Amino acid sequence: MLFEDRQHAGELLAKKLSAYRGQSPLILAVPRGGISVALPLWRHLGGELDLIITRKLGAPGRPELAIGAVTGDGHLLLNEALVAQIRMPDGYLERVSAEEQAEITRRLHLYRGQRPPPDIVERLVIVVDDGVATGFTLCAALQGVKQGRPRKLVLAVPVGPPETITRLRREVDELYYLEAPPHFAAVGQFYRDFRQVNDSEVITALQEAWNSS
Repeated sequence: MLFEDRQHAGELLAKKLSAYRGQSPLILAVPRGGISVALPLWRHLGGELDLIITRKLGAPGRPELAIGAVTGDGHLLLNEALVAQIRMPDGYLERVSAEEQAEITRRLHLYRGQRPPPDIVERLVIVVDDGVATGFTLCAALQGVKQGRPRKLVLAVPVGPPETITRLRREVDELYYLEAPPHFAAVGQFYRDFRQVNDSEVITALQEAWNSS
């Protein structure tokens, strides 16, 4: 399946999640691309739309190599196998985790202003992204949400490789996807239009949802 754009993927996902319509879900989008998938999902299901941001922790001198991920509330997920192989300076993990948490806080303030974070306890929570590759940072996000004690945790992604989908399924109560192709190179290959979503689009989507409540 080739999606026209993120909105098209969100509309297709919305049909799969129709059973949640009227249950007032909390839909947490992974910005920036995930918000464009989550908006049509929110339009169809109702409930509340907000964000969840997770940041990758890069290895010393190799920021592209993920040795872990951290959420805004400090939940840390480490790639234990990689960490065991890499010599890190004393305090490196603590320092880089704090830096990435600060960046999460900065982005949330940019997108949300002074709006308080949504309450997760005993909520139906649906986490949405525009696709998944390794799933490492998304896994950290899901584990962070679980610490908030939702009633039910659902993951909705248009596309991802089969092994990642299988791994993420263990982190949630239910997982919905549209495609899990065995020959997977990158999320963008499954979209005709995969242009980058900008900050103003994230803010506009959130304002639409918040102004309707």
